[in-house]
Amino acid sequence: MTDKVETKSAVEPTVQKKTAHKSAGRSIGAILADSGRLSLENAERILRLQKEQGKRFGDAAIELGLLTEDDIRFALSRQFDYPYLSAGDNSLSQELVAAYKPFSKTVEQLRALRSQLMLRWFDTESQRKSLAVVSPGHGEGRSFIAANLAIVFSQLGERTLLIDADLRSPRQHMLFKLGNNAGLSDMLAGRVGSQAIVRVPSLLGLSILPAGAVPPNPQELLGRQGFTDVLESLCRHFDVVILDTPAGSEYADTQTLAVRAGAALMVTRKNESTVADVVQLARSLQQSGASLVGSVLNDV
Repeated sequence: MTDKVETKSAVEPTVQKKTAHKSAGRSIGAILADSGRLSLENAERILRLQKEQGKRFGDAAIELGLLTEDDIRFALSRQFDYPYLSAGDNSLSQELVAAYKPFSKTVEQLRALRSQLMLRWFDTESQRKSLAVVSPGHGEGRSFIAANLAIVFSQLGERTLLIDADLRSPRQHMLFKLGNNAGLSDMLAGRVGSQAIVRVPSLLGLSILPAGAVPPNPQELLGRQGFTDVLESLCRHFDVVILDTPAGSEYADTQTLAVRAGAALMVTRKNESTVADVVQLARSLQQSGASLVGSVLNDV
């Protein structure tokens, strides 16, 4: 994946304050023992070698063959309040590479994209907090980028909300394994309130608002004042709000969502997206009054 970024009350949710993770400040050994990766007996063996040879705990553990590099990275991530999931954890989809492979090249590029967006769009003074992730068609990685971008923002310590605003073919509930929970459509229909927002306990600071039931009138629901009120309320309680959207060349919902969010990030796929479709969507966003703040070429 490569990225390019250019300069260009309805709901009262309960959100987590910016606080340190409970593992912050604890020793590597204690973290690994509590997580079941290290027995107390082996911890004592490591401590003896560490004391005898003046080694670091991780170096001593690896020398004894009792821990792996992955174990050490896991513990360090907890110490420095940078949570991610181990490969054997199946609580989320493996497509969420920012949660499972935070040291990979793909996630490094996502962090670079995050930095550019923090500099050029998300602005505390201007209160610019929401961004729609758009693409011309299906299969271009729009939901993949939206989900992983939300994760890397949460890893930065930002209170982050990912909204699945694709009320036609939603995917975020599958990526985060949320089941058929109530969501945005139910909220807009007045059937539920902020309880539709789901905290992701394994990823500090990340919350999800799934799409909910697929309605017969998604464009009308999103075009009403009620959606604007909901989004404005959510932006008061979160630092960053990312919106996943439907295929822009097929549905007018995308333009509505981009305008309500204030800006859009364009996702295209290598050897998949056509220049004509990209240009058409960019023009329609411009004509709708939405700012196109950048683009991502997805080659994953």
